Amino acid sequence: MPMVKRRDGTVAEIDKNRGFIDYARIPDAYRQPLERVFDWGEIMSDGHSDVERKVQAARCMDCGTPFCQTHTGCPVNNLIPEWNDLVYKDQWQEAIDRLHKTNNFPEFTGRVCPAPCEGACVAGLIDSPVTIKNMEYSIIERAWEEGWVVPRIPKYRTGLSVAVVGSGPAGLAAADQLNQMGHKVTVYEREDKVGGLLTYGIPEMKLEKEKVFRRVDLLAEEGIEFITGAEIGVDLDVNVLRANVDALVLAIGSTVPRDLPLENRDATGIHFAMEFLTKNQKRLFLTRDGELPSNWAKHKFITAEGKDVIVIGGGDTGTDCIGTSMRHKCKSIVNLELMPRPPDERADSNPWPEWPRVYGVDYGHAEVQAVFGEDPRTYAVLTKEFLKNDEGAVRALVTQDVEIVDGQVKPIEGSEKELPCDLVILSMGFLNPEHKITDALDLDVDQRNNILAEYGDYRTSMEGVFSAGDCRRGQSLVVWAINEGRGVADSVDMYLQSKEEYDPDELLESY
Repeated sequence: MPMVKRRDGTVAEIDKNRGFIDYARIPDAYRQPLERVFDWGEIMSDGHSDVERKVQAARCMDCGTPFCQTHTGCPVNNLIPEWNDLVYKDQWQEAIDRLHKTNNFPEFTGRVCPAPCEGACVAGLIDSPVTIKNMEYSIIERAWEEGWVVPRIPKYRTGLSVAVVGSGPAGLAAADQLNQMGHKVTVYEREDKVGGLLTYGIPEMKLEKEKVFRRVDLLAEEGIEFITGAEIGVDLDVNVLRANVDALVLAIGSTVPRDLPLENRDATGIHFAMEFLTKNQKRLFLTRDGELPSNWAKHKFITAEGKDVIVIGGGDTGTDCIGTSMRHKCKSIVNLELMPRPPDERADSNPWPEWPRVYGVDYGHAEVQAVFGEDPRTYAVLTKEFLKNDEGAVRALVTQDVEIVDGQVKPIEGSEKELPCDLVILSMGFLNPEHKITDALDLDVDQRNNILAEYGDYRTSMEGVFSAGDCRRGQSLVVWAINEGRGVADSVDMYLQSKEEYDPDELLESY
């Protein structure tokens, strides 16, 4: 084992027996803000050396009860202590095999997941948690580099077909699982490229699209058919589709954004976050495909270049809008958040192993600090009114400070301010899925207008139709979408096995 320095200043061989005591948490660094803000390359740096990676793996103590992989931690129940130990032992190929047992797409979660596993890490009780997310990222990227991620062609085919509507993380996970079970899977995507949220909702610098398409190409090699530019309910009647397959999976996401219906909401220059991010990604695709900027239909894009930008709403999407605006070279940027600033450490009402609701600086905030010298966030403030100029464009918004009284948001009289702006981005989450498909199928919905289907069962009110992901549970994390995609595949498979057409003694060899 290599010799490394411990916390107490001594130098000795890497030893796992007292790993989290002897070694400090050192997460992989992002590229420097003043470097990355000028390009669309991924914010991730080259990462640790092999020695430091081993040191970080040694901090995982293989706890008797690893909360990191339970319901309080990882939604897909990643076998985290096992693959951390395999990295420590330099058994990287075994580590990716173990990782793929529970997670179809670790290259996605290793980049964009907020890592609830780390919030539940037992080491976090008395110290800093293990760098689990970085470990996952390093395992999958090493596997791609070494050629260990290869097509798995199902040996047998059942002769039964499944249509998956939506190619986001839930749809892709469901398709992957069902294909490996031997069913014929066709995925329908209304956009021109596969990936859903992964492709159009998460910006390039956070998740490079070549990493998405690399996985999609692998799934296609394994036998999954992808049909893009096909909006079910518009280009193809969903009832016709349902009649021509043995099962239908709806993984259409939660795409109806929460609006801010204030005075002058109709002013130009006010956009939803996903509209802003999607149009930016499509512009990047045009650049990559060699389309000259002079030929762009500029009215189809939204630019923050030279503008005073206000992002209303926090969270990952709000940060992505900040980072995108910075790369557009905005003139200034402010981020308004309704709730008060979170504490620096866990509050008594937020005990371990819950997700820690604490103050943090994400990549977009760090970029604003580096360029403009201050954090863009203003807390405990609501937007009261939009103001527009004579041309009908937004020119400012009126805010009002708030306080939390008995758990309720209460405006503070006399605290109104006017903030100048010429681009407002609404990043306040999503309400529910669009209902063209659910209306056509006459599916039941719940009180939040999500498709009604029980978690773990996923059957909707129509036989043979299943639902998973954000359109069922409401907006959530990519890792939860993968969880539901895997779960709905099991439910569909059980349903198909109950059909008269299914005969396990007559499975067809696929080669």
